[in-house]
Amino acid sequence: MAIWGRWLAYRRAQRARMDQLRGPGRHSRIGQDLDADRRHLGDLEERLAHDEQLEHDLLGSTLPLRVSGRPSPDTPTATSGGVDPDSPAALPGAGTDPAGGPQGRGPAGDAGPATTASDRLVPAGRGGAVGGGGGRAARRDFGPAGTPFNRQSPFYVGFVGALGVLVAYGVWQAVSELTTVVTLLAVAFFLTLALDPLVGGLTRRGLRRGFAVTLVFLGVLAVFGLVGWVVFPPVTQQATELANNAPNFIGNLLQNSWVQDLDHRYQLLARIQEEVDRRVADGNLWAGVFGGVLDAGKVIASGVFSTLTVLVLTLYFMASLPSVKHAAYSLVPASRRPRIMSLAEEIMRRVGSYAIGQVCVAAINACCAYLMMSWLDLRFAAVLAVTVGFLGLVPMVGATLGAVVVAVVAFFDQPEKALVVIVYFIVYQQIENYMVMPRIMQRTVSVPGAVTIVAALAGGTLLGMLGALLAIPVAAGLLLIYDEVLVPRQRQH
Repeated sequence: MAIWGRWLAYRRAQRARMDQLRGPGRHSRIGQDLDADRRHLGDLEERLAHDEQLEHDLLGSTLPLRVSGRPSPDTPTATSGGVDPDSPAALPGAGTDPAGGPQGRGPAGDAGPATTASDRLVPAGRGGAVGGGGGRAARRDFGPAGTPFNRQSPFYVGFVGALGVLVAYGVWQAVSELTTVVTLLAVAFFLTLALDPLVGGLTRRGLRRGFAVTLVFLGVLAVFGLVGWVVFPPVTQQATELANNAPNFIGNLLQNSWVQDLDHRYQLLARIQEEVDRRVADGNLWAGVFGGVLDAGKVIASGVFSTLTVLVLTLYFMASLPSVKHAAYSLVPASRRPRIMSLAEEIMRRVGSYAIGQVCVAAINACCAYLMMSWLDLRFAAVLAVTVGFLGLVPMVGATLGAVVVAVVAFFDQPEKALVVIVYFIVYQQIENYMVMPRIMQRTVSVPGAVTIVAALAGGTLLGMLGALLAIPVAAGLLLIYDEVLVPRQRQH
């Protein structure tokens, strides 16, 4: 503010001198020729125009102003006899009054707004230290900024487009290399959204979120531990029995009249035996067996590691979900934030509700299938029930695949049992579609059948079973955005 005040004082003094030169009593007071005064006035007007341009440049640029205090070696001083041509001291008559007195005094010698060399404003970079005190180097004046790039130029458009393509390619390569990590993050986030309604229910009852997250996580671990304790012993026992009885199954299959008829016509068994003997003789069979065992070990180790990683990520996501959502919502403009928040919360609610509903439907399917197979005294009922439950998580085709697996095993046991199994699954599928599914899914997702099929196929093609599981809630979120954002926008035009 002091610099700006001194600059205004200097300008007022200059304008006062101009008024004195233009006044009618000027010629009689100084006793000089009118033509000389006019020439002097013209010089002052040119100097004033130069000062106004300098003021415009100073105020319009980003260079700070400073006060020329102590003289620097490169600044002309009175002792050196030089005067800065850009300083106000270079003006004609700037040092003295036209009547011979000091500048700033009127005819009566009254004190006026005098200016000195230390009060003049110069741009930083034209001389001494900032503020006259030294200690900090002045910024260099590199001149005014040039004209910006023409964004309509073909060169500019092509350069930006090529840069965007390179960035997109780099991101795609990075995502391709991090497919496993991204998959684990997606599964953990999906489980977090599925368990968040339970955490929200506990927090609404007065529990702190950390304590609620701990209870829900321990409850999930307890449920899985109980299921494993109940299911895995008979599953292991029956799986071992299934492996031991595999030769008997093959013998029963070979004694089947239909298979014997095929063998009599096409010598099927002889060709199979010849192929097996050839592979055993080459040694490729045992290499394939040992390679398969090693691959199975790698798959088991990778599965255990992935499971632990997903559990840890799910725990962290559940604990930090509010802060993560708050940070994400802060990036949205304030004018659109309430609408974005409502849409995002609805999408997450649908995803979580869909996950819970799908697990409930699959569990009901597995329990009913286990009761049916126990009533039929079908062997390996526990293994088949677990298989039906896991396949039931896959939308659209999971229940059908589970029914096919059970029917095939029942057919090798007794063909009559296979017929009963097929009839049961047909009846149960109708009950599930028209009674169980609507009651559970009525508050979750509402996706048309065609969209469900296309989404499940696309998700299964991209990410396998995981993609098929995530496809329907993702499709539900996209449909919500379509109904709430795109359709109203089109109606407004």
